[in-house]
Amino acid sequence: MRKSDEGGGAGGRRARGELESGVLAALWAADEPLTARRVQERLPGDLAYTTVLTILSRLYDKGMLVRHPAGRGYAYAPVRDEASETAVRMHSLLERGADREAVLARFVSELSQEDEQLLQRLLGEQDAGRGDDGQ
Repeated sequence: MRKSDEGGGAGGRRARGELESGVLAALWAADEPLTARRVQERLPGDLAYTTVLTILSRLYDKGMLVRHPAGRGYAYAPVRDEASETAVRMHSLLERGADREAVLARFVSELSQEDEQLLQRLLGEQDAGRGDDGQ
């Protein structure tokens, strides 16, 4: 496989996850579903068209994208927005941990002061929406 097929960089190849993240970022930034060619145009480096098609197909097979007929191919759009997808990943990681309290405590301890204040505000808003009885 040519160096340009996997995107370049110091080692000449990018990990599949990095390519998938780049494709998702391009789709999240778009106002409409994109064809593989349009995705390719929005990605940095010199990725081969077939590589972009492969990544789009993998993301579609994972249920992360929907596709609609467009010309002789498809236009792709993400199933969830970026915030929702990140939240799903965070929840999945939390579920894998044996000690949820330790994982959450470590997560909170490593937040910046601004992020910690934001989290406290969001939790306070959520509590206010439930009422005093916790429901």
